Amino acid sequence: MRVKYTVNIYLFLFALVLLFPNCKDSKTKSKVFVEERQKSYSRIRYRIDSHAHIGYDGFDRAIRIMDLAGIRRLVNLSGGIPGYDFEIMQALANTTKNRIVNFVNLNWYYIDHPEIFQRVNIRNLNRAKEMGAKGLKIFKSLGLGIRFYDGRLMRVDEEILDPIWKECGRLGLPVAIHSADPVAFFKPPTIDNERYIELLAHPNWSYYGKDYPTFEELIHQFENLVKKHPETTFIGVHFGNYAENPDFVGEMLDKYPNYYIDIAARVPEFGRHNAKKMHDFFIRYQDRILFGTDIGVYSDSLWLGSKGFEPEPSDEDAVEFYRKHYKYFETGVTQMEHMTPVQGDWKIDAIDLPDEVLEKLYYRNAEKILKITLFGEE
Repeated sequence: MRVKYTVNIYLFLFALVLLFPNCKDSKTKSKVFVEERQKSYSRIRYRIDSHAHIGYDGFDRAIRIMDLAGIRRLVNLSGGIPGYDFEIMQALANTTKNRIVNFVNLNWYYIDHPEIFQRVNIRNLNRAKEMGAKGLKIFKSLGLGIRFYDGRLMRVDEEILDPIWKECGRLGLPVAIHSADPVAFFKPPTIDNERYIELLAHPNWSYYGKDYPTFEELIHQFENLVKKHPETTFIGVHFGNYAENPDFVGEMLDKYPNYYIDIAARVPEFGRHNAKKMHDFFIRYQDRILFGTDIGVYSDSLWLGSKGFEPEPSDEDAVEFYRKHYKYFETGVTQMEHMTPVQGDWKIDAIDLPDEVLEKLYYRNAEKILKITLFGEE
């Protein structure tokens, strides 16, 4: 009986060897496959995506996509509020060995009590910095959604926020701020609107009429904010919140040394401009621009810059989304399909940047501004 039992064990082990001849070799081959795949569509091996949104359930999926797309580190701008969800997001980030890092967000609850509002948020900024926050993210609700008790919309440059920005400057926390939205969202949401399909998918993104400020008023408030606080580093996300007008964005970069921009979700927009003009823009401001995509990762959903009526994107779609970014910045292809079709039915011309500029765009500027490193575990 013992002999038969022993024989069965050996047969079982032999079957395992046949099924899994060399697990270590298999892992090595898989790693080589991923690395070769990355090289096949980009001249630069790794990047930092400085503009993403990750849900509680999206961290593992985000790492899978990052590995396939050549994203070494990723910045989650939806880190939450200390005492509510920031601690959870930090714990989840730690499970990735800090390949994913978090920005903190403000608590708007006490805006009708300025002293309490300021005290609570200054305390939260300090707590978040101690826990590892890399910056503060302000959403477009400032200027378009946050209201005082009397119904008045809070301005982007509201005075009660001044101590917040000053504290960010003191702590060395950059402020990534989304002000306004695409110009088309402030125009009538009719079939003549070039972003009509996107507005159909997201009707609450239309800011035409009612008591919303105009796009121009919001951009004026935003510039006034950056001007008032030279001690604080501001990142104008979405290509400085004005991808339709690179000249204006360049003027702000010229005027305010504390000001930077990212490219998140706006390559389709600024990519419509003359390729040489945009090539020259990225050369001139090569030290002031961060790579970002506005990807949103959840266990059952992906946002690739935006989202419409198409089927739910897959991980492979996310990799292709990244690949089109690299194609725009690294090749001279003309009339290429852009990465977010719901944002508009047009094509863009690639700008073929030199490697040293690509490195700054892809990760060196983020290392400098966000105080993170490509491979570090801060």
